[in-house]
Amino acid sequence: MDNKQIGTAEVVAGMALVLLGHKAKGLSLFAHGLYGLEQEYRKARPHLEPGLKARWQEAVTFYEKTHQNETNRSLHRWGIPVILSGAAGLLTAKPYKMPWIASAAAFSIGWGMNILGHGKYEKKAPAFTEDPLSFIAGPVWDIQQFMQAKQSQASQHTVRHG
Repeated sequence: MDNKQIGTAEVVAGMALVLLGHKAKGLSLFAHGLYGLEQEYRKARPHLEPGLKARWQEAVTFYEKTHQNETNRSLHRWGIPVILSGAAGLLTAKPYKMPWIASAAAFSIGWGMNILGHGKYEKKAPAFTEDPLSFIAGPVWDIQQFMQAKQSQASQHTVRHG
């Protein structure tokens, strides 16, 4: 296994440990894998300007390129908020109690939607396997898409009824 595969495996295993109720170990392994993926990302891109602004722009651009299929985008618009709410519950609720079980279900369903979107419709690996900043860029990008759609709907409504 190369370092990228190891980092990806650690990220996935970390999420699985959190899903099994091992919060500290899971978060630690997730963070270690994410750090390794970021190191590999930067090593593969020596041209990348230092600083967060250039890195952020590259992450958003990459995320958009890896999410071109409309069905995949739709599955992500629904799946990512479900993942985030599930993750919040997994990290705050007592393991194996009802709120934690509901959070585990939400987390799993959200990831299932994203994996379906990539596997069946986009035909590309999830963005985080190539760019670890996608864990943040993805939800931000989805919120931006949602806000743009709302603005577009509001503009169309104003034109028709204004």
